[in-house]
Amino acid sequence: MNKKKVFISAAAVIVLAGAGMWIFGGKKASQTISFSTSVVQKGTISNSITATGTIEPVTEVEVGTQVSGIIDKIYVDYNSEVKAGQVIAEMDRVTLISDLQSAQATYDGAEAEYIYQEKLYERNKKLYSKQLISDTEYEQYEYNYRRAKSAYDQSKAALAKAQRNLSYTTITSPINGVVTSREVEAGQTVASGFETPTLFTIAADLTKMQVVADVDEADIAGVKDSARVTFTVDAYPDDVFEGRVKQIRLGSTNSSSSTSTTSETVVTYEVVITADNPELKLKPRLTANVTIFTDTRENVLVVPNKALRFNPDKKIAGGKTIKDCDSPKKVWTMDATSFTAHPVKTGMNDGSNTEIISGISEGTEIVTETVVKSEMPEMMPEEGGEGEQNPFMPGPPGRNNKKK
Repeated sequence: MNKKKVFISAAAVIVLAGAGMWIFGGKKASQTISFSTSVVQKGTISNSITATGTIEPVTEVEVGTQVSGIIDKIYVDYNSEVKAGQVIAEMDRVTLISDLQSAQATYDGAEAEYIYQEKLYERNKKLYSKQLISDTEYEQYEYNYRRAKSAYDQSKAALAKAQRNLSYTTITSPINGVVTSREVEAGQTVASGFETPTLFTIAADLTKMQVVADVDEADIAGVKDSARVTFTVDAYPDDVFEGRVKQIRLGSTNSSSSTSTTSETVVTYEVVITADNPELKLKPRLTANVTIFTDTRENVLVVPNKALRFNPDKKIAGGKTIKDCDSPKKVWTMDATSFTAHPVKTGMNDGSNTEIISGISEGTEIVTETVVKSEMPEMMPEEGGEGEQNPFMPGPPGRNNKKK
């Protein structure tokens, strides 16, 4: 059984080989060579770097409270528009009113004592000057007066503090803006200790936003103040937003990146970018994919990079004369009889196009690349031809394949 299978497979290979030889009939594929060209023209060329950042309001204030207590009333919610000085919440005032009354009573008593001791001291001071009282008596009056004055000053400070703490129970907006965050509910207890608790976050004019982008240390040297910036956000993938570099922060940030085999520290710098937001599409905390243009040249001659890589040889020249030059950077022109190299001085390269400083003039047509097209031979002989019919291939329908 195994020998039979091998014999059948070998026969099939012979049949296919014979069919291939009949189909192509010994003919070879032909090639057509042509050349793509481009016209030297003026344009804009630029270099850029990319980074990732976060959309933030230009001005954002966290509103808290400096006293502990229970939130009694809340007058705003998320997205509420507020004015500077507007009451946005109130805390329970009972305890603080009691503290104020107690401080007021202490102050009144201390004030009365101070006034009395001051008058007594002044009278005895005159008597002492006339040597009508002893040194010991005078020193006692002076001591009582100074103690009364100290207690009075202390009670006055305590009263001012109680009044200020009571005023803190009325929470107002410090700026004109929009409430972007509300961290508390009515009835909730807040405790003011070493850190002031945040109750609300209010952002100023949301038509003016900024992007805080993290730029790698290898790219930061190319970033300049007022540089043009474009960026996109995932929420509006088809929209490209414009901005300008406002600030390059000197403080760096270290972050670690690691794989299963290596670990390294990445140093980045924060770059602040201003952006107009008239349609309010840019929301706080959106992630922005940023492109910062580090250099831009306008109205300069540009050619495609592939034109500088083109270099003809005898195989593709097709009988045309090749007039080369010794310059490492050159572009080629072509006419009916020859290829001619032109040495050029280049400038900035943006990855697709290169600036031409000298060596070629505007409007010149240059060669950019070789285009090779292959033409396959006919797969079947024409009907009625004299080519021999392959005995292993079926003939066309309605045709007798047997020789008579």
